[in-house]
Amino acid sequence: MEVLIIQGSARKYGNTNKIVNYIQEKLDCDFIDLKNYTISNYDYDSRNKNDDFLPLMREVADYDLIIFATPVYWYAMSGIMKTFFDRITDCLKIEKETGRKLRGKQMAMVCCGSDKDAVLAIEKEFEMPFRESASYLGMDYKGSGYTWIANEDISEEVIQNLDKFIAKIAK
Repeated sequence: MEVLIIQGSARKYGNTNKIVNYIQEKLDCDFIDLKNYTISNYDYDSRNKNDDFLPLMREVADYDLIIFATPVYWYAMSGIMKTFFDRITDCLKIEKETGRKLRGKQMAMVCCGSDKDAVLAIEKEFEMPFRESASYLGMDYKGSGYTWIANEDISEEVIQNLDKFIAKIAK
């Protein structure tokens, strides 16, 4: 199974990246950082169809499992991740063949906050855009992982949670 992690964070090497590195090491999978791409906001007139989004999505659609990794920003996914999700509309409107390739693929999500209680308080609500997007696209939603970083390190509790998440999505 070909696995891809897509990181959408304002910081390339922040806390979310620590989580991504842990997962990537365990799953030996590929990685894309959205910060390395120019992806414009969704445009109903598709004037932005020549940015990096469509070529990137052609690559993404070749993977079996796509794990989205985002920090928790104001109780939601990061702006760069939201822009990426908004642009998936292009795969339903102007490049339908790429959109069709997503059917039957698997999706999962991992988020990273700075406070255990805050992250756990948003679990059900935070997951909804990922879960429902997977459903709409005909993808199999494998689940989510909620993490936090305290004192710059991944705690043993988070490692245990990540190991359970990895075992669940790698089935």
